[in-house]
Amino acid sequence: MNDQKRPAISRRRLLTAGLTVAGAAAASPLFSAAASARPTVDMELVIVAAQVDPPKSGQGTTLDAGPHVESVEAGLASKGHLNNAYVDGHYGSSTVSAYSAWQRALGYSGIDANGLPGPTSLARLGQDTGFSVGRIVSIGSRWDSYSGERVNTRTKDMLAAADAKLSWGLRLTQGSYTSEDPTSAGTHDGGGAVDLSVTGLTESQRWRTVKALREVGFAAWLRTPSQGNWPYHVHAVAVADTDLSRVAQPQVHDYFFGKNGLASHAADNTPSAYRVPFTWWERYSRG
Repeated sequence: MNDQKRPAISRRRLLTAGLTVAGAAAASPLFSAAASARPTVDMELVIVAAQVDPPKSGQGTTLDAGPHVESVEAGLASKGHLNNAYVDGHYGSSTVSAYSAWQRALGYSGIDANGLPGPTSLARLGQDTGFSVGRIVSIGSRWDSYSGERVNTRTKDMLAAADAKLSWGLRLTQGSYTSEDPTSAGTHDGGGAVDLSVTGLTESQRWRTVKALREVGFAAWLRTPSQGNWPYHVHAVAVADTDLSRVAQPQVHDYFFGKNGLASHAADNTPSAYRVPFTWWERYSRG
């Protein structure tokens, strides 16, 4: 799963470094005071910014993520992966590429080097460059399932929470980590992406399904035949999932800005009664 298991060589080095740090902290009050003064990077905010910022025009920051992203960017710059000019709190495409380079330097590849910080690579960057990590996002296993379709554990928990809000059951027609449907254009190649059946549901029930999914942290839309070569269904991607494919990530940006998550980037067609404030799973779970 994304950054949650270290390559063997890197792990040995990290464990050795950890023992050295622990010994120094025990022996030196000055070291302990310095360590406690390290800034804490909010991983949740960094991941949200990494999914919202790249398609933006300009260099604006997202929510309260700016200082946290800037700490990560400063770390990447110190490692030689990012030009200092981009240490600005905006997690744009240059930062995505730089973080992907950092992940590859640690021995990761494929979806584990997608430019979205995972727990292990972010902790290692902080250890090396001077910050700690809080509000850690973990996707759990990549081999969980919901209604017979493959999803990661975080997505499974989100679906269960949305399901509990409805008097009908959620049924997936497509899960994550799959390229079986060419009309999905790579959206489901990574984690956090699902399609749900709306067969037999009334129009109100369809929109209530969208609302329930949004309430627990999905960017979700009702897809219609007029939008593409598909039947009515609900498409959803889990905000702040660290395994989102490169194609799925900009859909979080669209959702944040009230768009439809399609190539047209048209306005979201969801009626206002079924819209909810932007959130993600960890924030929802905290209440």
